[in-house]
Amino acid sequence: MRRFLVRIISRKKIREASAEHGEWEASLAAWYRIAKAARWKHFGDVKQSWRRADSVGTCVVFDISYNRCTLIAYINYRTQKLFILHILDHVEYDRDRWKDDCDDD
Repeated sequence: MRRFLVRIISRKKIREASAEHGEWEASLAAWYRIAKAARWKHFGDVKQSWRRADSVGTCVVFDISYNRCTLIAYINYRTQKLFILHILDHVEYDRDRWKDDCDDD
């Protein structure tokens, strides 16, 4: 069986976050390069690629630039599709509103 690389749906949130926070651009670009070259079959694979990742409900939370920028994504491991749900600064992340998108039910 052929293993497909992760397909990121879409880059729009990365472009918007980079435009608003120019200091995040290099870190988000590095994350993007790693994610699009990945073959993640489960969260353990994600953690090997990006050590500062956590599983929260149905989401994966990536600490992009040491608590300054956090990317929240949903990954369908079977289809190898990653959906970027949010890219947040520390204050927005701490408000916990993003957790509604990661509920298991």
